[in-house]
Amino acid sequence: MWGLLFGLTAFAPLVRLGLGAPSTSVLDLAPPATTTAPGSARAPRNSLAQPPAKANETSGQHVWIRVIKKKKVIVKKRKKLVRPSPLVTARPLVTTSPAGTLSLPEKQEPGCPPLGLESLRVSDNQLEASSSQSFGLGPHRGRLNIQSGLEDGDLYDGAWCAEQQDTEPWFQVDAKKPIRFSGIVTQGRNSVWRYDWVTSYKVQFSNDSQTWWRSRNHSSGMDAVFPANSDPETSVLNLLPEPQVARFIRLLPQTWLQKGAPCLRAEILACPVSDSNDLLLEAHAIGSFDPLDFRHHNYKAMRKLMKQVNEQCPNITRIYSIGKSHQGLKLYVMEMSDQPGEHELGEPEVRYVAGMHGNEALGRELLLLLMQYLCREFLRGDPRVTRLLTEMRIHLLPSMNPDGYETAYRRGSELVGWAEGRWNYQGIDLNHNFADLNTPLWDAEDNGLVPHTVPNHHLPLPTYYTLPNATVAPETRAVIEWMKRIPFVLSANFHGGELVVSYPFDMTRTPWVARELTPTPDDAVFRWLSTVYAGTNRAMQDTDRRPCHSQDFSLHGNVINGADWHTVPGSMNDFSYLYTNCFEVTVELSCDKFPHENELPQEWENNKDALLSYLEQVRMGISGVVRDKDTELGIADAVIAVEGINHDVTTAWGGDYWRLLTPGDYVVTASAEGYHTVKRNCQVTFEEGPVPCNFLLTKTPKQRLRELLAAGAKVPPDLRRKLERLRGQKN
Repeated sequence: MWGLLFGLTAFAPLVRLGLGAPSTSVLDLAPPATTTAPGSARAPRNSLAQPPAKANETSGQHVWIRVIKKKKVIVKKRKKLVRPSPLVTARPLVTTSPAGTLSLPEKQEPGCPPLGLESLRVSDNQLEASSSQSFGLGPHRGRLNIQSGLEDGDLYDGAWCAEQQDTEPWFQVDAKKPIRFSGIVTQGRNSVWRYDWVTSYKVQFSNDSQTWWRSRNHSSGMDAVFPANSDPETSVLNLLPEPQVARFIRLLPQTWLQKGAPCLRAEILACPVSDSNDLLLEAHAIGSFDPLDFRHHNYKAMRKLMKQVNEQCPNITRIYSIGKSHQGLKLYVMEMSDQPGEHELGEPEVRYVAGMHGNEALGRELLLLLMQYLCREFLRGDPRVTRLLTEMRIHLLPSMNPDGYETAYRRGSELVGWAEGRWNYQGIDLNHNFADLNTPLWDAEDNGLVPHTVPNHHLPLPTYYTLPNATVAPETRAVIEWMKRIPFVLSANFHGGELVVSYPFDMTRTPWVARELTPTPDDAVFRWLSTVYAGTNRAMQDTDRRPCHSQDFSLHGNVINGADWHTVPGSMNDFSYLYTNCFEVTVELSCDKFPHENELPQEWENNKDALLSYLEQVRMGISGVVRDKDTELGIADAVIAVEGINHDVTTAWGGDYWRLLTPGDYVVTASAEGYHTVKRNCQVTFEEGPVPCNFLLTKTPKQRLRELLAAGAKVPPDLRRKLERLRGQKN
């Protein structure tokens, strides 16, 4: 089949270009044993290279022959003893410029996955260098997309930088075992104060770190000089003229920015090789035993996958759209429940949102994996999943910013960089685009207006935010309307680039302060929710892992108050808390914003239990229904207040409510317009809840009078006497 695969792939460009087939017959035999010509089959985006055939596999095989006659393709087979050739990535065209550097094709696609400098699978002790300007600029900082600390010169600087007097600098990676090196991705130094980047480099290889050989240019036989960076952040990929099997790889900077220093961040692309028994070595990642679709999905593939899940589990799934992106891509949601499409009285609504920043791709894939997993396990009768789907309604929005994701996806997981695709098509950061309700609330609190004049919950949108010319992204408006329609109780939104769970408030209370602890009145609940996710996430609980960038969040249990990390005005977390009943946190899933496909199985295992455990927290606290005592009908928009917590929630249209609380004894008050207020003691235990806490409210005489007059009925004598007494007391 190798011959057929290569032949049909080679023929595909002719079809895409609209070129007719030649009139004479063309025979496509098996490909060469080691490389393919430029333009031949190449590995798909973000995929692992195909495994080589076993060296001792020689038996009766079929050579497939493609015969092209008058635009017809006839496939024949002829039996022949052959040794199947390995499928490898096409070698790039390599030429030498007058300056001696390699001139590579504009677009290159890596066929091998990253070794793991960015994802931290490569440990600090595997990185060495000829010299370093300081510990903060040591080889352990030479990782693609690593970010510097607040100050240059600290322990967490933004690259590896050799000393200025180092005349022959080098940066070295030890793969720990022989591996097939295929390419290098480089960046310059991340810094707000300095401009340092390498503009060209050579590459060496070794099996013992003593004897080295260099990558050479085929045309001239000279050492290959690779073009590097022209700015500090853009990722530049160079594929080797010939992949090399070795244990060590060494980058030797040749030129760098004038008056700067030889600084770089790097990722190494490498494929595993066969051992002495011709057994393919396993990838570094442990992987997963769940039979799920572990790959990156663009918009078209995402829609197809969601449709497949819906067709597989039609009784527990529903797909709907909450709106469109600026480019017209629909914001699809997968709803999962035993009664999809309807709100069941007493059943809480929860949501997961991913892809707010388009280049932070892991959350998107985790939600696509989660919907596959829930469908599969429900069909298998898994009791935990069955209980989730029968006791709550789950809404999964895998891509809030599909325009940004498509931009990042086109660049690929190794080349997208730290920021490309982050914003929506209008250049808006959606995580700063929600209405700032914090400021009006805090101003009202400072002036003693809360809660008698200004409510401590469900704050109205500011006037400026509702104007036609307000800078509000269509994606943001769609999510706000979604929040209005569904009484969400619990939520999490997924980001990337760190390993931590942050909880509101995300905005500092003191104006213009970059960092300040700013807890909500429900700080205990938010800390509990954050700890549940962080405590069940495998990567966050790995005691041997090093910090992603400049902060070690493991010192504080991998949770942090958002404002104490960095202030974010207009965040979705703060908006959800102040505009709706929903409690929401942000989960930073990985150091690598756009991990390679071969890391997705391990990332799924890292997060699977955390995703399920977090959903189960909607059962903590109290829940119930507020009803009219006379009619026993539910009362919508009744206010549920907890004594000592300056934040209320309201009932849904059926009168049901959920109030997340940590274990303890609480005095809870239910009130509604036209009804007498009712107060109850509700105890939340450590037993799995929620604890029932129902209310029956009686109409006030004024409300009964309004209803009678509206119905055209006569006022009863007892009610008339009560009203007269009330008027007399008032006079």
